[in-house]
Amino acid sequence: MAERVRPKKRLGQHFLADPNVIRKIANALEAPPGAPVVEIGPGEGALTGPLLAHYPGLTALEVDDEAIAHLHARFPALDVRRGDVLNADWPALATEKGGKLWVLGNLPYYITSPILFALLDARAHLARAVVMIQREVAERIVAPPGSKTYGILSVQLQLLARPKLLFHVSRHVFVPKPDVESAVLALDFGDAPLDGMQEGGAVDSEALRRVVRAAFGQRRKALRNSLSAVAAEARRPVPERFSGLRPEQLAPADFVALARELLSP
Repeated sequence: MAERVRPKKRLGQHFLADPNVIRKIANALEAPPGAPVVEIGPGEGALTGPLLAHYPGLTALEVDDEAIAHLHARFPALDVRRGDVLNADWPALATEKGGKLWVLGNLPYYITSPILFALLDARAHLARAVVMIQREVAERIVAPPGSKTYGILSVQLQLLARPKLLFHVSRHVFVPKPDVESAVLALDFGDAPLDGMQEGGAVDSEALRRVVRAAFGQRRKALRNSLSAVAAEARRPVPERFSGLRPEQLAPADFVALARELLSP
């Protein structure tokens, strides 16, 4: 029998060691029987076993060759695809699997935001994503307007998905033990709030993202100042009802209206 290859720990990755927590995270996906489920970055496969038991058609996206060899040896029936989640062809995978995808993953801390934005960009092909991320980031995503943690991630994810912080995960259930606490976050894409805010004209996601980033890039300034470069390029003034406000004073829906008036053709 061939010796199993154990993957090396990747930068920013900590492996789950508590079987009860592992089951709780896997169960949080709540995908229906037979649903096309994708695990991103399975590594040693802590979450893969419980997922595969419930979803025999599970697909795993993994970029590390040693991890892929380990997964093949441990789970011979698993459909393992070599590829970076940031470059995944979600439309093609959803077409191949016959429907919107259900995604689960323990995200490395150092690339959490890029992965979340990649999932947002692919939201038309996703039903739900359940991700374990740094607790501070999860709390920032669900933060309400006016709070100190409300920012770019809050606005973007609350508009393009329905985020919900499901539960916290202690750092003591990881090997090695990280310096931070984690949390499990669900993103439901079936009825994103932005979909119901297009009556006044469609809002381009990139234009919206540009306005939000510029606004929070200088969050202590009034929007007339933080958005001055965007307004100058668009040859339009910042709308008067927003110009004297700071970005944390705007609800996600307000940013839709702002981007529409400032950047729509």
